[in-house]
Amino acid sequence: MISFSFRSFIPSAFCCALLASSAIAHAQPAAPVPEEAKHPSISRGHYLAIAADCAACHTNGRDGQFLAGGYAISSPMGNIYSTNITPSKKYGIGNYTLEQFTTLMRHGVRPDGANVYPAMPYDAYSQLTDADIKSLYSYIMTEVPAVDAPAPKTQLPFPFNIRASLSLWKLVASISDKPYVFNHSRSDDWNRGRYLVDQLAHCGECHTPRNMMLVPKQSQYLAGADIGPWRAPNITSDPISGIGGWSDEDLFAYLKTGKTAHARAAGPMAEAVEHSLQHLPDRDITSIITYLRSVPPIHEAGVTAANFNHGGHPSGYNIASADARRATSTLDGITDGATLYESACASCHQTNGRGTPDGQYPSLVGNTTTGQLNPNDLVASILFGVDRTVDGQEVLMPAFGDNSLVQPLTDTQVADIADYVLSHFGNTQATVSPEFVRQIRTGGKPVLVAQLANPKVMLSLAAAALIGLIIVVFGLRAFLRNRRSV
Repeated sequence: MISFSFRSFIPSAFCCALLASSAIAHAQPAAPVPEEAKHPSISRGHYLAIAADCAACHTNGRDGQFLAGGYAISSPMGNIYSTNITPSKKYGIGNYTLEQFTTLMRHGVRPDGANVYPAMPYDAYSQLTDADIKSLYSYIMTEVPAVDAPAPKTQLPFPFNIRASLSLWKLVASISDKPYVFNHSRSDDWNRGRYLVDQLAHCGECHTPRNMMLVPKQSQYLAGADIGPWRAPNITSDPISGIGGWSDEDLFAYLKTGKTAHARAAGPMAEAVEHSLQHLPDRDITSIITYLRSVPPIHEAGVTAANFNHGGHPSGYNIASADARRATSTLDGITDGATLYESACASCHQTNGRGTPDGQYPSLVGNTTTGQLNPNDLVASILFGVDRTVDGQEVLMPAFGDNSLVQPLTDTQVADIADYVLSHFGNTQATVSPEFVRQIRTGGKPVLVAQLANPKVMLSLAAAALIGLIIVVFGLRAFLRNRRSV
């Protein structure tokens, strides 16, 4: 999990400037210029890099060199390594002209003509304003320290290593390269929010489901999607499936801190809060909320109550024996959900699942993670833990997966804990099997197009194509023979 902190990277004068800065250059007055800026656009470029969450991918963890790349982005096709985007002329983008940088941002094409993998969300960045692309370019070239070190090269299996094939994906995705157009029928806050959600923060990259070609389904815009082992929830205005039932105060707190009384940010969302959202000015957060309130509601089938309205069912076991179960020194071979929960979870979340009064350890009752019909986030949190730093304070839940420093749990044990939590504190409609845990442990539900890299699948497709060709050839020969006989 990436955990680079921007806090030490934002000058206090710049923070003040952010409060008056705009997310849409031509729609708002120009931002005040910090004294240390060499050019009026530099402060805005710094802000844009934060809003676009550049460091989350281009900085390899807390100890990585800033924007020097090397972070392994897990994809259905394999790991894609982020590149060095410092102004290093040997290993970074120091030789890029503004025109080449613009082509990269709008079209996903490098100066050598090669397509960039869409792990870089250029389908969102493509509609940044010309002024913002120039500001971001100026910031990288003049304020970011050059790091003369190479990032690992991405080497995906055939056929995904053929970058030219991405041209077809771009055609299917219908990526627009037109800068954002201000909607004068809407308020400044709405436009600011849409620009942040759709372009800079690229929320749809995670929250909008994709088709078999991994192209976002715009008919289900922001309706929620699986992101590897995690679940990016529905953030449309639907009051049951989406964020329509959240108060503005809760939404603001969640986006700014990753924490409310009924929700905690984990996985990719924790990274977004840590690296980007917590550092944005309050006005940007309220603008995001304004825009999300306007997104047409999409209801998810089978969801009967908001995620935070589940839980608090009778425990169904003898609480008096909880201490004895909690004293279990080893969990090897144990598959009883109550015993596993008491031994691995109750010391923080408490026997009754309601956490601590100060909220330091969250309640599992009325929690959006345990209240989801889709249990991805619950299982992923158990396997991979939670780690985010906000306002200099690290929030950490230990992982119980393969590399656990506490107690590695088997697929069956994780399933038993998850089922216990769901049946006693969460959504009783959701269930978890060992097979489901295994799927989450190995990266989530397989994507159909990714199966092309499987040798067995490719061999089967080749065999089917050969058989089809033989049938066509023999059929054509028979047809021609019959024609001659006539």
